[in-house]
Amino acid sequence: MTQHSLKTMGELRSIIELGNPILRQVALPILDVTDEKIQGLIDDLLVTVKQANGVGIAASQVAQSCQLMIVASRPNPRYPDAPEMEPTAILNPRILSHSTETVKGWEGCLSVPEIRGWVPRYQAIEIEYCDRNGKLQKMEMTDFVARIFQHEFDHFNGLVFVDRVESPQDLITEEAYQQQIQKSE
Repeated sequence: MTQHSLKTMGELRSIIELGNPILRQVALPILDVTDEKIQGLIDDLLVTVKQANGVGIAASQVAQSCQLMIVASRPNPRYPDAPEMEPTAILNPRILSHSTETVKGWEGCLSVPEIRGWVPRYQAIEIEYCDRNGKLQKMEMTDFVARIFQHEFDHFNGLVFVDRVESPQDLITEEAYQQQIQKSE
């Protein structure tokens, strides 16, 4: 049994918010994915994203400026219509290709509480990344899952979703967003 498998499930980390300079830094590539600290960070991010009702989280959101994200789409109070997927640790990703079509959708961010934005994103992407075992993987993502990836990938470049909205009118409060969801049900 490896030392990693003896580790507990991970710990809840504090999420930093817009205004913290780490959110505006370019994240560094991870040189050793098998490093115990990186493996622990993956476990902590898995716990943190679930507890915060997120569908994705980047390491920079817990003040760790490295190219690690979790994509964890699932229905929850913040995203009731999200598709279900296995939470996936994605390290040092690259976008290999993307659709020409962009689609607008509502986004929020654990680091930008109480605000939603109507953000354009590519409808489909193909990515390459390292998994938590250091194996190179390729994945095609579409629709909401592609949106999550692109949102988290922006964090690697010091961007947040409010940087992507096309107009200030494309920003609303979380409360207004939740009212829209209830009206459409």
